[in-house]
Amino acid sequence: MNFDWNNPYPTIRSPVMARNVVATSHALASQAGVRMLLKGGNAVDAAIAAAAAITIVEPVSNGLGSDNFAILWDGQQLHGLNSSGVAPAAWNPDYFRRRHGGRIPQRGWDSVTTPGAVAGWVALSTRFGRLPFADLLEPAIELAERGHGVGRIVGDKWARQVPLLEGQPGYAQAFLPHGRAPAPGERFVFAEAGATLRQIALTKGEAFYRGEIAEKLVAHAKANGGSMVLSDLANHSPEWVGTIQQDFAGHTVHEIPPNGQGIAALMALGMLDKLDLARFPVDSVESQHLQIEAMKLAFADTTRWVGDPRFMTEVTAADLLSDGYLAERAKLIDMRRATDFKHGTPPSGGTIYLTAADESGMMISLIQSNFNGFGSGVVVPGTGVSLQNRGFGFTLQAGHPNLVAGGKRPFHTIIPGFLMRDGQPQMSFGVMGGNMQPQGHLQTLVRMLTHRQQPQAACDAPRWRVSKGLGIDFESTMAPALVGGLKDLGHQQEPTTDSYMEFGSGQFIWKLSDALEDGYVAASDSRRDGHAAAY
Repeated sequence: MNFDWNNPYPTIRSPVMARNVVATSHALASQAGVRMLLKGGNAVDAAIAAAAAITIVEPVSNGLGSDNFAILWDGQQLHGLNSSGVAPAAWNPDYFRRRHGGRIPQRGWDSVTTPGAVAGWVALSTRFGRLPFADLLEPAIELAERGHGVGRIVGDKWARQVPLLEGQPGYAQAFLPHGRAPAPGERFVFAEAGATLRQIALTKGEAFYRGEIAEKLVAHAKANGGSMVLSDLANHSPEWVGTIQQDFAGHTVHEIPPNGQGIAALMALGMLDKLDLARFPVDSVESQHLQIEAMKLAFADTTRWVGDPRFMTEVTAADLLSDGYLAERAKLIDMRRATDFKHGTPPSGGTIYLTAADESGMMISLIQSNFNGFGSGVVVPGTGVSLQNRGFGFTLQAGHPNLVAGGKRPFHTIIPGFLMRDGQPQMSFGVMGGNMQPQGHLQTLVRMLTHRQQPQAACDAPRWRVSKGLGIDFESTMAPALVGGLKDLGHQQEPTTDSYMEFGSGQFIWKLSDALEDGYVAASDSRRDGHAAAY
């Protein structure tokens, strides 16, 4: 790809070029990854070290009680890992009708599914790592026990969550030192998490799922109305799932299969590939309108049909990605007006993202999340384990593939991405931020692949985010003429605070012609405290 290296969007960042790169949403996490590379580790070792460190330095978005997913190129082939947890065995629709009046709570123990992140680290290390697992957690332990200065954006996110969570069990003791959120630059020590990381390192995760930590989690659940039991933790097992894919602009985009929403990005790209998008300039009304409409169509189908693939009995991922179905959906897009789309029926048939690449050619795309800010808000005393609230992603709608059930994975928003070209790795990438994630994948890939914008420019460019019906949010840096043109087509501008959360944040590592000789170009989104570190 011959990129245009100019950047027409406001930014203070330049792309980083090197043979070994780690890009995350926090500088200290990126440096933790580079430490492993300098120690003789590979990209997987670097990613695990960064993922562990970021649970400490960006605890609003993820923690030791998170889930994660990964896609990696091992030098020969592509692999996909799903380490999202399942619902406690006791959960079913009647459980929530009895206890919560027919709703699934957003916070508290009854929003917590089995945390999968730690098991994901172990699975990646066991199969692909080079360094001893315990070495990978050293930077995170140091950051937790010695403390670190809280980042500017992390500090702001932290303060926003306090009114929502200060009543959740264990939250205030862990995350409100001095009775408040720490200010940017203020030192935060998380010694309990450091001690837990030491146990995880010593036992290679066993203590978390079958030992002392597991027992503390279950005891806290029982004392606070939760239903998680030891067997829920002991039975967790990450799953190697491969990827689903879609051709676009001479490349192949890969995502993790459902229960995640990566399929929405693939569906939208598949529709756009049939609409000759390149005939329109990159920031034209026509180009952005087509992207918005394709994204809305994909979301309509994803919301209706996607869940744990074991329960997608009516419509499969292959059905949704079939060429004929995407062609029919693309025909529904009207160039003259915005449309409020409903789902079709195909023929049967708060998050962190990081990426690392090394000079051997190994590349990994990893995403890890507590879901909403601080997840459930539950923090288990004496452990530093803050738990995700992925159970809130289930539905109580009868007959839906995402209907809550014990042992079932909920619909997940977090999605790592990977790009291939002619059977070879091209880019590991991701954009965090709820349902902004597939929208961020779509917009940045169109900019890079269709319009040759270099990764940092594609990352910095203003974004839109579709809402319900005809509603759409526009980032404040978007050109007024473009916003006006889209509104003229019937897109209804939604009120927005223009916050870093609303338009996502990404990391991108693009492989230049030869990783050993030419290396990579990396970008890190300025909407977070991010950093691409390299050597």
